[in-house]
Amino acid sequence: MLKELRHALPTGRVLTDPDVLAAYAHDEAVWAPSELPLAVVRAHTAEEIQQTVRVCLRHGTPIVPRGAGTGLSGGANAVAGGIVLSTERMTAIREINTAERLAVVEPGVVNETLRTACAEHGLWYPPDPASAPWSTIGGNVATNAGGLCCVKYGVTRDYVLALEIVTGTGELVRLGRRTAKGVAGYDLTGLMVGSEGTLGVVTEITVRLRGARASERTVAGYFAGLSDAGDAIAAIGASGVVPSALELIDRHTLAAVDAWKNMGLSAEAEVVLLGRTDAPGEAGEHEAEIMSHCFTAAGATWVATSSDAEESEALFAARRLAYPALERLGPVLTEDVCVPIAAVPEMLRRIEGIGTRHEVRIANVAHAGDGNLHPVLVVPADDPAARVRAQAAFEEILNEAIALGGTVTGEHGVGLLKRGGLSRELSAPVLAMHAAVKQALDPRGIFNPGKVIASCAPRS
Repeated sequence: MLKELRHALPTGRVLTDPDVLAAYAHDEAVWAPSELPLAVVRAHTAEEIQQTVRVCLRHGTPIVPRGAGTGLSGGANAVAGGIVLSTERMTAIREINTAERLAVVEPGVVNETLRTACAEHGLWYPPDPASAPWSTIGGNVATNAGGLCCVKYGVTRDYVLALEIVTGTGELVRLGRRTAKGVAGYDLTGLMVGSEGTLGVVTEITVRLRGARASERTVAGYFAGLSDAGDAIAAIGASGVVPSALELIDRHTLAAVDAWKNMGLSAEAEVVLLGRTDAPGEAGEHEAEIMSHCFTAAGATWVATSSDAEESEALFAARRLAYPALERLGPVLTEDVCVPIAAVPEMLRRIEGIGTRHEVRIANVAHAGDGNLHPVLVVPADDPAARVRAQAAFEEILNEAIALGGTVTGEHGVGLLKRGGLSRELSAPVLAMHAAVKQALDPRGIFNPGKVIASCAPRS
């Protein structure tokens, strides 16, 4: 198979050096299992991806598509005897169309690179995961990534107009459209977004853009605990205000960021809420006032509003640094549950209780405005007992989110870590529908086997 693959691709595309294989064997979900692949293919074109898929189809070789490897669910983890197919070298922004407000990009384009390029044309690409400086658009499509702005502006699926993909039969096809509207046939583009590389390999993405956004006002509030902050979040949801961002950072996270970057944020609050509004003029002032009132009524110990972009961005920088800062403290297991906004206070209380019962330190960050909570379980290195407790706490958090009408993942994907949670969230008939789609679109079962639905394994 490797001989045939090397013959089909340009020199240097197929890598088998053990150190390279180890570097591509897993994503950032360090607790998810991974194995060394047989080889890594760094494709430069859609045609090279197609040739790789066709060779692997002939040999029944598993393929794990990979972007930048910043995922947090094990969705890009390699399997033994398989190929890791990297799109990191496919970095062309092929088109930014101001009249149609769309961009056409290769999957290896970094999120922040696209956003910066769009800004030069007075346009804006809203999906902004915390990993935006490193994660790729292809990876964002794979997990249907969200981010800070998604509370008001939606997630990746809301912006993907069309895709070019290589199918499970080795065909290079286009899905979707460039028009603002289009309902011809099934929404196969939407189906691919969030499929985590299990249904096809994305080779090109056409995304919808918006006009440049208005300047924002930031409302910051300090709270004595998660419960009060949760009440403020629910109150904003009930007020009718849709903030352009509403983020939660607890003391554990602030302390980790301070220890790393010395930002001086962790001295005065157990929990910080950061709300933003980008409504123009008096409407923005009114929304900021409502958020400020909700913070105060819920028991905030300090509230302030700022329209200074540099000052407010410094606060949001702490939010973006949360995960890498916590990683420095020891092995971490990152949750990604999403619950109805009204259930946020109760979910935060249950997370606190779970941490206490299992004797696990849980740092909380959240896209609080849409109920997407990211409890980060931190355990000491070389403490197997703590790891076992953390894994039990992880599963209990999933169960509590489901019990409150939520979901086990809001934006990180199922990958390997959430397969059990998915089987508890979805009914047996719905899981069977998932398996039927997988069988239809990946008949040989070679695309990212074992991810999302454990029973979908490669077939000879």
